[in-house]
Amino acid sequence: APKLPVLTTVTLSGKAQTVNTTMTGFSVIDTRGTKSGWNITVVGQSGTGKSAVFAQYCPKASCGTDVEGYVTGGQKMPAGSLTLNTTSAKFAGGTGSAPTLQCTTSCKVDNATAVKVASAATGGAGESTWTASGFTTTSLALAVPTTLRTLKSEEVYRVNILWTLATGP
Repeated sequence: APKLPVLTTVTLSGKAQTVNTTMTGFSVIDTRGTKSGWNITVVGQSGTGKSAVFAQYCPKASCGTDVEGYVTGGQKMPAGSLTLNTTSAKFAGGTGSAPTLQCTTSCKVDNATAVKVASAATGGAGESTWTASGFTTTSLALAVPTTLRTLKSEEVYRVNILWTLATGP
């Protein structure tokens, strides 16, 4: 799965701000020989012990009165705060036609609805090993709202992101 880079520390100022970083490159290996294409989707993952949006999280056994995990009733950021833009990135390598990166306008990564970020067409596109690279320093952006609050020194804002590679364009 693609690995999201760690975002820089945000100094809260009571003003809306955007924190940018470079999306990490990733590879897809298709050795099936079926020429059926593939696609990659990303979704914020919810459920027990997970959060589809950035939420207050205690990474150790206890953080003051909070226990390890997502803090019940804790601070949250709105869905769609984290966006991916693939405009400058490209796939290289492999055989056949190059796969396509889909987020030429920003795709919301931390959302409960899956979004397609890349695909390879049927008929031989995307076969073998393809590597996506060339992401800009602003390809991953976090919109920090004015309502975001400072957390205890041990706590962080965290989100669970699920990447899925599936058959078909």
